[in-house]
Amino acid sequence: MNSHTIHFDNASEAREITPLLEQLADRIHSRFGLELLARDLTINLQGPDEQAVPLIKFINDLRKTRNRTRIDNQAVSYAYEAFEQGEIDVFEKLASIRIDVGARKPSVFPKTLGQQIYLDAMLKSTITFGIGPAGTGKTYLAMAMAVSSLIKEEISRIILTRPAIEAGENLGFLPGDMQQKVAPYLRPLYDALYDMLPAETIESYLERGIIEVAPLAYMRGRTLNHAFVILDEAQNTTPPQMLMFLTRLGFDSKCAITGDLTQIDLPGRSASGLKEAQSILQNIHGLEIISLTERDVVRHPLVQKVIEAYQAKRNS
Repeated sequence: MNSHTIHFDNASEAREITPLLEQLADRIHSRFGLELLARDLTINLQGPDEQAVPLIKFINDLRKTRNRTRIDNQAVSYAYEAFEQGEIDVFEKLASIRIDVGARKPSVFPKTLGQQIYLDAMLKSTITFGIGPAGTGKTYLAMAMAVSSLIKEEISRIILTRPAIEAGENLGFLPGDMQQKVAPYLRPLYDALYDMLPAETIESYLERGIIEVAPLAYMRGRTLNHAFVILDEAQNTTPPQMLMFLTRLGFDSKCAITGDLTQIDLPGRSASGLKEAQSILQNIHGLEIISLTERDVVRHPLVQKVIEAYQAKRNS
């Protein structure tokens, strides 16, 4: 049995990297027949050369990426799964995009290859659809891109909208002004926003109209220039609503449209505008439709298993 030793540069690197690799030890042994042993400032792999060499590269790629982005257990587990399936340079791809948000907030990086593709599409395209199950970061990453664009003065305002389908778009019976009426339906957008900007900055931006929140019904008749517009829960738009929204986009603007086609709450047999858009808006320059899957879920690992179980049920 051959032995291969990786030496860490210092104790700090060893403390950070060793636990991330130890969580994979059983999987590495089961798949490659390699024993992974951590001791002091080293990682030792015992087993065949042909199996050890690619894994050594995986570990060294992890070490290099650690200096450029935050790496947690889930990100390493995902990267290892992709490595097992033949993906190469996974850590390099995940570290290739960095979205800087508020000065006092950490930068945002993709945690899966699907998220990396989604972020890259938003960087390059005017309109980006992010379609996938809960927990894949569709809304969060769109918000990060919007906040970053605002900070870099690529746009002058952020507009957040969502169909208030639970109230049938009839918000007049709810107490408070328009912003208070729609706030419950836009809570996920607010949650992401408060992760990226200080509360006092958000309040100031809301007062000055730099950040605007509105139900989808309020978009009709507008032209949105110099803005980053996010339409969340787009599976609950009707085809006319989706067409109305897409034709609001003005000059120097970008748009992210997010939704989960497994969670359509439209009443009766109403068709989903997101589903129709997915089928008819292919191959348009400047517009990208990105599909995320259960492999891109970055919540608790049980969430991924729940999604896979329901997906299997639907496919049976």
